[in-house]
Amino acid sequence: MTRLFSVKAGTFKLDGGAMFGVVPKTLWARLNPPDENNLCTWALRCLLMDTGERRILIDTGMGTKQDAKFFSHYEPSGHILHESLSQLGFDRKDITDVFLTHLHFDHCGGALEKNAVGSIVPAFPNATYWSCKSHLEWALTPNARERASFLRENIMPFIEQDLFQFIPEEQDIEWIEGIRILFAYGHTQAMMIPKIPFRDSTVVFCADLLPSSYHVSMPYVMSYDTRPLLTLEEKERFFVEVIEGNFVLFLEHDPVNECIRLTKDERGRYVISEYLSLQGLNDEKEL
Repeated sequence: MTRLFSVKAGTFKLDGGAMFGVVPKTLWARLNPPDENNLCTWALRCLLMDTGERRILIDTGMGTKQDAKFFSHYEPSGHILHESLSQLGFDRKDITDVFLTHLHFDHCGGALEKNAVGSIVPAFPNATYWSCKSHLEWALTPNARERASFLRENIMPFIEQDLFQFIPEEQDIEWIEGIRILFAYGHTQAMMIPKIPFRDSTVVFCADLLPSSYHVSMPYVMSYDTRPLLTLEEKERFFVEVIEGNFVLFLEHDPVNECIRLTKDERGRYVISEYLSLQGLNDEKEL
């Protein structure tokens, strides 16, 4: 029986204005209050899927291989990914597949690490690493807006050590174990959103298509998105499918809420109908 686990990779801070785009601070500050430097705290929340035969880790947080100056901009704290896996009863050697939604540092940084002599090596030595070829090409020649998010030390070792396997860029393609992939292009080129069948439901790892529950309202689009108007279109199409299928949305960056379900209110706005946790879903199905 497939099991899903929420894996904590700590928290970090990002500028509130960048995270909420054109939405005024008087509105977004009620949702995630900033500190004196206008920074809000966000989760680094990964997902582990254990099918019995495979243990698939989706995204890996920031990792630990950057220097102190880099980390000073983001103030990371809390759980380290491997410690969180250990608390769940897993070792890094147990991971068979690492699925990277995209190659921004806060999603892929923990996939590689520095060894005792300073070389960068896979953090999960027995895993196959999965990406998308057009996204990799995009990351290798970054635009000015994304250059600070695509770090060479997070990308080049994959190429130099021939670590990547690529998922065909075909909308709603079936990958493995019944997982289907939604490709989104508003945040960055060909970000992959896995839709995971779980018991009698579907759990969607939202990555940065919907980074938190605070971003459900349509105008709440990050300034980090390279094509914000396209994000609006993608959110609309995605939400229609989500409500029709009663999907559970797993939120990678929400500092409080792990999962939500959506509905529409009487005015036709998308709103949250339920807050959930993966543990709650497991317990509910086992009753």
